[in-house]
Amino acid sequence: MAFSPESLKVVDESHLHAGHAGASPAGETHYFVEIISEAFAGKSRVESHRLVNSALTPEFESGLHALRLKVSAL
Repeated sequence: MAFSPESLKVVDESHLHAGHAGASPAGETHYFVEIISEAFAGKSRVESHRLVNSALTPEFESGLHALRLKVSAL
């Protein structure tokens, strides 16, 4: 698994964005991800977010529209 997380929480928040740009009636377009991993040690919030976004490139290409992140190191 990418980042070998100590903790990972994924919440589909698509229902909160119904009718907004990028929202799909089928859902699975807007997510909140909270991840704790040593992979983020010494990295800025922006660097950490870029790592996660890069790892999820295939999902963005297949319908993921928005990602709200909370990342931290141990």
